[in-house]
Amino acid sequence: MTNTNRRVALLNEAGGYVGPAMAREWARRGHDLVLGNPAEGLVEELQALGAEVVVVDGARNLAKPEAAPALVAAAMERFGHIDAAAAFTGQIIGGRFLKSSIEDLHKLVEGCLDAPYNFLKAVAAPMVERGSGQILLITSAAGARPTPGAPLYSAVRAGATMLAKNVAMEIAPSGVQVNALGTNFMDFPEFHQAAGTNDPAVRARYEAQIPLGRFGTMEEFAAFAMAFLDGSSGFTTGQFVGYAGGWV
Repeated sequence: MTNTNRRVALLNEAGGYVGPAMAREWARRGHDLVLGNPAEGLVEELQALGAEVVVVDGARNLAKPEAAPALVAAAMERFGHIDAAAAFTGQIIGGRFLKSSIEDLHKLVEGCLDAPYNFLKAVAAPMVERGSGQILLITSAAGARPTPGAPLYSAVRAGATMLAKNVAMEIAPSGVQVNALGTNFMDFPEFHQAAGTNDPAVRARYEAQIPLGRFGTMEEFAAFAMAFLDGSSGFTTGQFVGYAGGWV
């Protein structure tokens, strides 16, 4: 039987980026989980930590209108409530503005703005009805400052961050928190592939841009995110924090 006293957390993507590390942190902190696309072996690992885990197929891409509602429906059916929800979406399309295309912009809007919109709409409703909940939107530190080489990406990520802030203001009277974290220079395969930082010389050039002088790990980012998601702090909403080693 489901333990209704345990907190329930929802994550759209547990197969890569910070997803596995975040799921582990939640499990260690006494949460049951609703996950899209968990990494191989992750469910068993989380269950060994005491978490009940519900896997939702086809929910990874939140730009699809049915994805976020499917996650919410699975959570409500199994647990009857959602205490925390987090999502990360989108892709990076770089290049100079004068060489960009409207198709590039539309792709970025779909992944980096439409998807967060769908997610916020789906998860906020049951939380507002219940009168509590924590929502975290993971955007990008690139949305907090002009970013040479990724102007469209920077602009669209800024829009997603402002969307989270506006939703936070609107639903704050209900007791639901909405915050955003923006990352850059994180140590994960897709970043290194996109940036070419598997080459030690290229990596050194990137690290020289980071005040802390190194890339961030998924484990430390997941631990930091828990301040917005594990129920320990209920008095922060509408905030954006850049998580980029001092770059913002």
